[in-house]
Amino acid sequence: DAQLLVNAPHIPVHLGSLGVCARLVRDKIPIGVGDVVITNHPRYGGSHLPDVTLLSGVFTPQNELIGYVINRAHHAEIGGRTPGSMPPDATTLVEEGVVILPTYLVKGGEIQWDTMTQLFTESTYPTRSLTDNIADITAALASLRTGEAALQQLAAQHGLAKVHKYMKLLKNSAFEALQKALIAYQNQVFEATESLDDGHEIRVKIDIKPLVGTCNGATLAPDQQEHGFVIHENHTPLALTFDFTGSSPRHPHNLNANVSIIYSAILYVLRLLVNQNIPLNEGLMQGVKVILPDDSFLHPQFSDDPAECPAVVGGNTEVSQRLTDALLKALELAACSQGTMNNFLFGKSDGHAPFGYYETICGGTGASNGAHGRSAVHQNMTNTRITDPEELERRYPVRLEEFSVRQGSGGEGHWRGGDGVVRHVTFLDNLRVTLITQHRVVPPYGLAGGEAGQIGRQTLIHDDGNEELLAGICTFDVQSGDQLRLETPGGGGYGEM
Repeated sequence: DAQLLVNAPHIPVHLGSLGVCARLVRDKIPIGVGDVVITNHPRYGGSHLPDVTLLSGVFTPQNELIGYVINRAHHAEIGGRTPGSMPPDATTLVEEGVVILPTYLVKGGEIQWDTMTQLFTESTYPTRSLTDNIADITAALASLRTGEAALQQLAAQHGLAKVHKYMKLLKNSAFEALQKALIAYQNQVFEATESLDDGHEIRVKIDIKPLVGTCNGATLAPDQQEHGFVIHENHTPLALTFDFTGSSPRHPHNLNANVSIIYSAILYVLRLLVNQNIPLNEGLMQGVKVILPDDSFLHPQFSDDPAECPAVVGGNTEVSQRLTDALLKALELAACSQGTMNNFLFGKSDGHAPFGYYETICGGTGASNGAHGRSAVHQNMTNTRITDPEELERRYPVRLEEFSVRQGSGGEGHWRGGDGVVRHVTFLDNLRVTLITQHRVVPPYGLAGGEAGQIGRQTLIHDDGNEELLAGICTFDVQSGDQLRLETPGGGGYGEM
């Protein structure tokens, strides 16, 4: 049914939306035996343009559909007005890079490399690193082939009916685990408001109440009835409504999210609420209703024409983090973490070897009731590792001067927020640099009397020694010898001292 079932555990903003993407792509373009579809378009479940998704159906030798395998991977460079494909002042999707509507990468077993090359090189703002893009796509395609073989082997060993039965039971087990976790929250309403640094607001109301009906006090969907959901004795199944009414309108630049981002954040927070070692799957979303205001920055309107679509790259990285913060705040699960991915990009578009480099930088996590926040780690919507210093300096014209814990940046409290980091680089060439961050104005909140974490900041140190405090979202040129010092936010504290 193209519902998310099992996945890698580490990057929820990518993986939580893959079910949405699979269903939208399947409805747009037929996926037959030997076909692989590629896309990055937010209208079809893409998060932002650098995140390129490959999807294929998996079939038995009798051409029966077993399921789907899907891969999403971030490309460090995919075109756009600035190197690294994240221009902070973009107003439309076309300015952010190569836009791929659902297209056949492989059709009937034949790879369409000419089509791919044309897509990546003849766009309005083409890629600067076609060789890297092709290599990344090849690796992603290999991962699909590996998953396809494993799924086919499973069906051959156990039979298709049994595989499909346990797919449904796996979703059911997630639903049951969530239902047990929700008992303490039933008939309650939770609300929160969180603000981006520019004043755009996320407003959410979470309503948890019994489903209406008669099956053990509730009406279950046919799939739930058929496969026997086991609910806590004498407990009526609960429904959740996430209502984002009142959130700010469409963003003029790139801090626009989409349905897949909202879906990923909700799925992730429900997984935290369960607090058990269960797979992240869409069984958690059964009985969940989401209300989004039309043409808000959480739900802007998209068309197939990228020139008519809003810019989205910061909606994926930054708004996804702030959405998670808002949901955790409403449910009072944890104080605010650094709430940003601290996107740092540099590169050049001219010369004989144009390139773009991209990294996200860790910070402090929020404390919770019973635990201090962790320092110097990624959290929530991203858990990527950073490039090794040796590889960074070997491949790119920079020198890493410092990468350390930003001591004391976490919020005080009975349980203390985690500290951010300091990342200090020297540029060894004339480059264009881009920063997209949050919590440079609004501090990460504390909970239950805990103090807020410190805001982040970034300072450009010119070769002559003069220092310039930079905005949280900006693009600027540097000369060889200039330095950038990034200080990431700390997490909020929990409870009074």
